[in-house]
Amino acid sequence: MEPFTKPGYLKTGLLVLLTIIVVFGAAISPVNAFQKKQADTVSTSGVSFTTIPTAADSLAARKKHRDSVEKTKTVVKAVAKEKPKTLWEIFIAGLLGGFTAVLLPCIYPLLPLTVSFFTKKSGSRAKGVLQSLTYGLSIIVIYVSLGMLISIIFGSDALNALATNGIFNMFFFLLLVVFGISFLGAFEITLPSSLANKLDANADKGGLTGIFFMASTLVVVSFSCTGPIIGTLLVDAASKGDRLGPAVGMLGFSLALALPFTAFALFPAGLKSLPKSGGWLNSVKVILGFLELAFALKFLSNVDLAYHWNWFDREIFLSLWIAIGLLMGLYLIGKIKFSHDSDLPYLSVPRTFIAIVVFAFVIYMVPGLWGAPLKSISAFLPPIATQDFDLSSVPGGSALPAAQQSSIKVKKYDGVYDRIKTRGTDPWYDYDQALQVSKELHKPIFIDFTGFNCVNCRKMEANVWTDPRVFAHLRNDFVMLQLVVDDKTNLDPKEQFISQYSGKKITTLGGKWSDFEASRFNSNSQPFYVLLDGEGNMLTDKSGTVIPPSPADYDISSYLKFLESGIAAYKDKR
Repeated sequence: MEPFTKPGYLKTGLLVLLTIIVVFGAAISPVNAFQKKQADTVSTSGVSFTTIPTAADSLAARKKHRDSVEKTKTVVKAVAKEKPKTLWEIFIAGLLGGFTAVLLPCIYPLLPLTVSFFTKKSGSRAKGVLQSLTYGLSIIVIYVSLGMLISIIFGSDALNALATNGIFNMFFFLLLVVFGISFLGAFEITLPSSLANKLDANADKGGLTGIFFMASTLVVVSFSCTGPIIGTLLVDAASKGDRLGPAVGMLGFSLALALPFTAFALFPAGLKSLPKSGGWLNSVKVILGFLELAFALKFLSNVDLAYHWNWFDREIFLSLWIAIGLLMGLYLIGKIKFSHDSDLPYLSVPRTFIAIVVFAFVIYMVPGLWGAPLKSISAFLPPIATQDFDLSSVPGGSALPAAQQSSIKVKKYDGVYDRIKTRGTDPWYDYDQALQVSKELHKPIFIDFTGFNCVNCRKMEANVWTDPRVFAHLRNDFVMLQLVVDDKTNLDPKEQFISQYSGKKITTLGGKWSDFEASRFNSNSQPFYVLLDGEGNMLTDKSGTVIPPSPADYDISSYLKFLESGIAAYKDKR
């Protein structure tokens, strides 16, 4: 393999950036805009009377409930504005994917050839600039059109279902494995050669139409390299559940892909500083192949959790990531190579630093096999409750407080959620039972709308709930109610119903809680935290202001204020 020369530092810059982002990347933290002043706590004791409800009382109660629901929806609309801008995340991911694609052997060698065509055949610099801009714009139009086509075919409802649908997640897993194997060199994914020949023939027409077909030819010819990246981006964007996700991802990808062709056409002298093509281009493909395989495991984990297969535990997931990381590191230092690789005479400095990052990441993951939280990647791992061998400690001890005992002896759905349960807590999983426990224990209800496949939920549990102050409140001061919205457990036929909110038939336990979140709180995001009293009403402070629900909030002090405001409001109400 050709060693890195001094100009080679340029060719590895994007690779270093990509590796670090994939290895140590974390989701953008949403901001909680609701930091209310904590209310003074006043403890009072009341007297309970037994009354016989009249028709007027029933009408008043129903009116009060409707008013409460409408007030809740108004409050939640304000919270919804604080959602993280996932479209920006998708765009940036597409941008990084596009820059990486430029370094692949199907595209990189075409840079000088394409630029030379525009600078020599155009006749004048002004015409060459116009043609190169048209070429870059054509690339963007082609890829964005592909993203829009995905959105039109599936629609927003189908895209929302992709994140938790077992068939789609298994399909994505197999698809990414195929992409990974392709990048490792087992075979190439190509479009029919007849399509490329036809587009190439149309490119000879000249004019703007010819340039568009020339860009189309690039898209088709380079598909063996860009296909896996495009597929991964579309899978990730579609699973975000946003209608514009695929189009925005393709916009970022195509912009990064078109930029070098346009920039070098404007400044052709810059081509002299580019490193020569060589074996390093194939190394980029192989590294991406390893990353594709690692990324695929997340989709397999999603299916395992949602359908309760209970065989893809956290330590198995980590073991596979560690194995992939070791192979990647050994490949980088030249200890293993594939049939299409050239020899590596010596290690260059950039390659050495990339290998150090990979090996360091592998070492970082090893303690996770014994229960270490691995907070920087916890969002991507299966819940720690799936770990069979766990030596880590629980904040505040493992014994549950006696005050958490209630008259209910059989907790509904308890065995279903052992793999998602936060250690040291005693959550409930049924709304009606939580209301009863709240009345018995005289504690407010903390609803955690969560999901088996919720990345931000795992991040909150690993990075915020483990704080001793937060954990103490959740454990001692609330009746924790966890409602898993993507659970595929079938409801008893007698419990199935037609949703008054969506008009759809609800047949699964997760669908029941998802419908409850949407109809009662006007939200479909997870995590989503709501504070209620024993009657099911949202807590209000002394001034009557509803304590708004909280989305994911990684600021521990802000999250503490949210919890403590609920505790104070409940005590004040009593």
